[in-house]
Amino acid sequence: MYWYEYCPKHIESKYELLVFRDNQPFLSLSDYYFDCVGRIDKSSATSYLKCLLPFFKWLEEESNYQGQRVEWNDSEEKIRVVVEEYLRHEMKCKVHDKDSFRLVSLTNKSPNTISRFLSALKSFYKSMIHLKQYTHSNPLMDGQAFLHNYKEELKGVRDGKPRMPSVSGTEEPIFDEATLRKISPERDVNIAKKKYMQLTKEELVNRLQKIRSDGSLIILSSLNRKLIEIPK
Repeated sequence: MYWYEYCPKHIESKYELLVFRDNQPFLSLSDYYFDCVGRIDKSSATSYLKCLLPFFKWLEEESNYQGQRVEWNDSEEKIRVVVEEYLRHEMKCKVHDKDSFRLVSLTNKSPNTISRFLSALKSFYKSMIHLKQYTHSNPLMDGQAFLHNYKEELKGVRDGKPRMPSVSGTEEPIFDEATLRKISPERDVNIAKKKYMQLTKEELVNRLQKIRSDGSLIILSSLNRKLIEIPK
């Protein structure tokens, strides 16, 4: 069983929070929280940690790769396989292949934490690689990573605020109205200018149209490896 406790204020420790497994400190998740707080706010770090605790318990008790239990620091291939199983059997999702991606679809039995769980797991392995505790590639970062068409993702975490790239600190976007019309002729151009980043390369436009017709709402750009939202 996994759980966490905050360190008492009168005790000096680098760990503000400690994760325990069977009454013993579990440093990998404790180190993750410590590293995570340096990058995001504490409430988000705690939320991520809560999503990971059930997965680690399941990993220890139920995971199966070719007849053997999988540990969190196994190869990225093994982690991907068991994450897919976890999504299917524990979170009641449908997972299927699409080109070089795994697409995750919700069912009416799926919890509303799918998006947070995938983000938390990617964040965990990012921290473990940074802390040199995981020697493989991030299982959720390359072309085989999990993507999802979770409907809530369209709303984003910045409701009512400007979207990328205007808040990203990068170069100003080039807006091509003709390309927008090809992808989504019914969109209001002025609204789209304010809210969406646009790719204008013809080969990517064709790919976006193909995936959109399949109902996938979020894809990974093959050029810059960023998540792109497709406006409906």
